[in-house]
Amino acid sequence: MSAPEGDKIDKLINPIESYPPAPEFVAGTSIPENLRERAAADRLGFWAEQARELEWSKPFTEVLDWSNPPFARWFADGELNVAVNCVDRHVAAGRGDKVAIHWIGEPGDTRTITYADLHREVQRAANLLEKLGVRAGDVVTLYLPMIPETVFAMLACARIGATHSVIFGGFSASAIRSRVENSGAKLVITANGSNRKGRVFPLKETVDEALAEPGHPVEQVLVVQRAEHEVDMVEGRDLWWHEQLEGVSDSHEAKGFPAEHPLFILHTSGTTGVPKGLWHSSGGYLAQTAFTFRTSFDQREDDVFWCSADVGWVTGHSYIVYGPLANGATQIMYEGAHDFPSLDRWFEIIEEYGVTAFYTAPTAIRGYMKSGREIPQRHDLSSLRLLGSVGEPINPEAWEWFREVIGSNRTPIVDTWWQTETGAHMIAPIATQDALKPGSGQKPVPGISVEVITEQGERVNPGEMGLLTITEPWPSMARGIWGDDQRFIDTYWSQFPGRYFAGDGAGVDLDGDLWLLGRVDDVMNVSGHRLSTTEIESVLVDHELVAESAVVGAEDETTGQAVVSFVVLKDSQREAAASIDVEAELRGHVAKRIGAIARPRAVYPVAELPKTRSGKIMRRLLKNVAEGKPAGDTSTLTDASVMDAITEQVRARG
Repeated sequence: MSAPEGDKIDKLINPIESYPPAPEFVAGTSIPENLRERAAADRLGFWAEQARELEWSKPFTEVLDWSNPPFARWFADGELNVAVNCVDRHVAAGRGDKVAIHWIGEPGDTRTITYADLHREVQRAANLLEKLGVRAGDVVTLYLPMIPETVFAMLACARIGATHSVIFGGFSASAIRSRVENSGAKLVITANGSNRKGRVFPLKETVDEALAEPGHPVEQVLVVQRAEHEVDMVEGRDLWWHEQLEGVSDSHEAKGFPAEHPLFILHTSGTTGVPKGLWHSSGGYLAQTAFTFRTSFDQREDDVFWCSADVGWVTGHSYIVYGPLANGATQIMYEGAHDFPSLDRWFEIIEEYGVTAFYTAPTAIRGYMKSGREIPQRHDLSSLRLLGSVGEPINPEAWEWFREVIGSNRTPIVDTWWQTETGAHMIAPIATQDALKPGSGQKPVPGISVEVITEQGERVNPGEMGLLTITEPWPSMARGIWGDDQRFIDTYWSQFPGRYFAGDGAGVDLDGDLWLLGRVDDVMNVSGHRLSTTEIESVLVDHELVAESAVVGAEDETTGQAVVSFVVLKDSQREAAASIDVEAELRGHVAKRIGAIARPRAVYPVAELPKTRSGKIMRRLLKNVAEGKPAGDTSTLTDASVMDAITEQVRARG
């Protein structure tokens, strides 16, 4: 994997308009102004201070044990209960009547869950798990939709010391099987189905298929009744959630667990081989997710927060469940798709519930750019005071559109960089203190040590891009790959000894601010010139015809790699596009903005890009097709037919 050393891209060396915090936005914040200075002066003391914001049943005396790198131990001699920190302590403080979750089902049913309600349901679920024989140290797999029971189950596992392993509800039976076997789960919690775009997605049947052959560790399957959908129950194995809860006490005494007790396993999908089960501890993870939630989103008592991710991904773990609830926040949890029954759905929810902070993916933003601003402008979005971006680098054009159209030209946008492996935000501006730059992650989170280096391990100069590394351990870091410590070392810590490197590139501008460039795998080498796919995508989206783009580097006999672009045109520009040679127009646009070397070999206007239900564009599939290979596994896509249509289009051109 090579670093884009020495290369410069326009936004790193040319001034860009920034947006300083507005006085009316800063007023009322509780974020201290000197966070970065305090963290720089005493990094470990700073993290100890953040950890002491939590409730400990046994206070810690040791902050960090880094005697066996890369396996960190934070606050290891302390004990706490994660569920107590997310629920009980708020009720004990007299805040039981505060709404924890406004849940909205796709068919339109709703539930308002206060912290007292959450307290009762988590205790009942904890008692249920113990009734079924689940004990501290056991692993429980969750394959569930975006329903309150998913949160109840996660927190119940945390309460009794069981480790949960959530599997995204769109994964296939084979993916479930491999993850169950890897984690050694003895219990699976699923639902009879999930509501998705007016249809029922068969979750229970997928679990049945995964467990059809013997040899797995699962002893029981607990089924939540959610959808109007009948399922077969396997006698002696399958149990209904609601039936098992009958007569179960709603009082449960929680005890503390060591800070390094495994809280959860979350598998990354990977491209080949056994999925990587990253596992996170309890104390360090909760300390950093709680701190970054209240800091990145400038949390205030009357906020209504909404993270649009699925709880099956790390974004949902950290910024739907643990980060917000540890801070006693009120939030939205929505079951359905953003475009069902219409593209108005998200904005209807923001308007109805008075959402103040909205955290979503750049792909969703670009999708709305494609559809046109008239959709969000039909709704009163004046309650919004802060917006956030997560999942992949956001191009400046989408950032500006997000701020102007959704944020009414006044809301700050917090662009966050982090990963499953990091557990919590690692790079993000502080909106009450920083002048925000469209498309830039800007600064490391206080207490985080980041350095952009060349392939030789030397720090890049301002104006250049290179490889993003983390030089010091951090509290929410993954503690390893479940059952495979050597793979953890080889994957993340071997290329640059003493540094964490997970394959992302970044640039440093002349002000020292960071620009995330996506996977280094997505930095192409065209005739000896290193080009960022993210930069080319940004230029394409800047063209008035284009709403979304995905760029890949395809094998080429002449240049080594060639630029191949897939674009989705704006609905409002279809008529204009019909009268011109779109491919020639866009190839010329890229050449003019970046240079002839970046001119795409091919541009394919497509109806839709292949995405997972979390909004991630599956560029790997596009790369395969661009190289004339089979697309590969499409099981995680929202709609696999999208990839079929693209494959046919590419093959037809030859």
